[in-house]
Amino acid sequence: MGAHLDNPIWAALTTDHAHLALGGDRARRYPAEIGPLSGISAETAASYDALRPLAGPGGLVGLFLREAPQLPERWTLVRGGALDQMVAERPELVGAEPGVPMRRLTAADAPAMVELAELTNPGPFRLRTIELGAFFGIVDGGRLLAMAGQRLRFPGFVEVSGVCTRPDARGRGYARLLMSRVMEEIVREGRTPFLHTYAHNEAAIRVYRSLGFVPRRSFELAVVQAERPAG
Repeated sequence: MGAHLDNPIWAALTTDHAHLALGGDRARRYPAEIGPLSGISAETAASYDALRPLAGPGGLVGLFLREAPQLPERWTLVRGGALDQMVAERPELVGAEPGVPMRRLTAADAPAMVELAELTNPGPFRLRTIELGAFFGIVDGGRLLAMAGQRLRFPGFVEVSGVCTRPDARGRGYARLLMSRVMEEIVREGRTPFLHTYAHNEAAIRVYRSLGFVPRRSFELAVVQAERPAG
């Protein structure tokens, strides 16, 4: 399973999420309404050539690369950063707290989920991102205060993602409670939770470690843009 974890977006798009994938044998992506995450079978010029028509009108796609990006001509690095991949082989789950209004989120919650993600920037989130797996949220007074859910999935593993809390609701332990609930679903499937986080996000990493996540490897996030053909 290490090979899947070493190329996780490609692994998801060629296994559990193959029904959502756009592309072919060298490059695949999620529909734009789900998000910009894309995978390539190998970091070669041929893979980038296959990715180019998938980039769409804006030309932006997001990749997890094993090394600093070496982009072919007519590609531009728009944003980058170091990511840590963490895996919870021995999850430390926490129980639900009485009085915390947690529930599973549905497609009807998607606009509120997008609004929360745009406010807190946990990563790309679109109206159809909820199709990737189970999401849970804390909703109080009609407001979505916090959420967490599932993103990449392939045999043996499911990614915990979309973890975010409104600024005025932080400090209440919501992220830890929601992540634990998401992890419970993953463990029930007989799979192992994993996640990706910015390497500099020390506060988040402390929370993840408290839930049993340990670092496995590093990636380079590469948000890249395809240059439009001349004419």
